[in-house]
Order: sequence, then C-alpha cells, then structure tokens
Amino acid sequence: MTEILKTEGLSRYFGAVTAAEDISVTIMAGEIVGVIGANGAGKTTFINMVTGYLPPSKGSISFGGNPIKGLGPRKLMRKGLTRSFQIPQLFLELPVIDNLAIALAAAEQKQFQMLRPVRTPERLGSAEEILEQMRISQYRDEMVTAMPQGARKLLDIALAMLGSPRMLLLDEPTSGVSLEEKYTLMDTVMEAVHARGLTVLFVEHDMEIVRRYVTRVLAFANGVVIKDGPVEEVLADTKVQELVTGKYHEHKNPGGDA
Repeated sequence: MTEILKTEGLSRYFGAVTAAEDISVTIMAGEIVGVIGANGAGKTTFINMVTGYLPPSKGSISFGGNPIKGLGPRKLMRKGLTRSFQIPQLFLELPVIDNLAIALAAAEQKQFQMLRPVRTPERLGSAEEILEQMRISQYRDEMVTAMPQGARKLLDIALAMLGSPRMLLLDEPTSGVSLEEKYTLMDTVMEAVHARGLTVLFVEHDMEIVRRYVTRVLAFANGVVIKDGPVEEVLADTKVQELVTGKYHEHKNPGGDA
C-alpha cells in the first residue's frame, strides 16, 4: 500500500486552549478509517487542519508525499483531497443539477466567474453520472429544499466526489439521518467510494456504523489520539471505553452477545 496522507506533530492552540496536540498519523491509499471521540475531543479540528480550513499552530501535513500545510481548501480539492460537512453545504434555492454544475465549474477554474455558463454538456454529464451513482437521480431538477435529509447528505458527499479526488474526508455523514436511512446512505456512499478507488477518513459517533464500514479507527480524547488500530481492538480498549464509547461498546463476539 502507498502512503497518501501523513501528519507529524500536528497541533492547534486557541490561546491557552489546546484543541489538538501532536497528532502524528499515516493513512495508506485505499484505507477506510473512522475517527471517533466525544464532543470537543479534537476530531473536527484535525479534519479542518488537514483540509485547509484551519491553519495548524505547528506540525506538518503531506498528501501524496508532498507538503500541503498552508494550502487552502480549493487548492487541496484540485490536488484530490476533498471533504463533506456535518451540515450539508448546498445552494438550497437552486436545483440539484445546478449545485453540481456550479461545484464542477468552481473546481475547474482558478478564478470562478459566475457570468460564464455552468451547464456545459461535459459538466452535466459528470453531474448525472454522480447522481446515478449516489442514487439520487430522481431529484435532478428538484430544488434542494425539496430533498429529504438523507438525500441532501448524499448530494453533499456527491459534491465532494466530483472531479478526480483521491481522498475523501466525511464529517459525521449519518448525523441528522433517520435510523431507517443511515445504513442505506452508507451502503450507497461506500459503493461509490469503492467504485472510484477512494481513500476515506470519516468522523462518526455511531459505533455500529464504525463497526460495519471501517477497518481502522483513530480514537481522540482531549485533543490527542489515544488509540489507533483495528476496529475491535480500539473499541475494546479500556481507555477508549472510558473516554469515548462507554462500557456499552465492549467487544462483541460474532454471535452478537456482549
């Protein structure tokens, strides 16, 4: 496997408050890695630093073997490092197809110019392909406000998959999604991820989602990574149970008994 993302000593301070401290992790191409931790544990701070939304106070970040510290989100997107958000970042009063076409236009141009047409045949073709892959083609010409929450989440993730990404970072992809929808949503996302050969790092509070879809977990607490390893090994760790998951998430045997 080839290294795709590496952080060394990555830290972020807000005055006297430490939001993240000495985060050193290496993600290999093709991995599906879950990021867990209580609120305020440093998960989103880490994601924001890696994706250029928040400058680190110290440390280094490399993507594909090249340093990326200091690069903004748009430059990182063009390098193949993209993300979705806990609250979908969408143009609510525009049709779904226009959300995708605008995102494609912005990704292609160093300086986005609104006066140029965004509905080109090439962009519409790419947009329709990802709509089909994410199983939301039925909303193509609907306003985003008419979409159910699960479909909005899929659209936001679809935006992150446009172009030629190599790594996708997802911030709580099942947040706000009903129990009935969340597995269907994640099955759809992971099918698209595997079809496109993407590496994925995603923040998630639902441990059953973590168990089902990842093979490796980074557990955060108090701004540091307290455990990094295979899913069941991390979830069975006493410190992780104490600070992150609680005793309920102790290791389960294959028969499902605690």
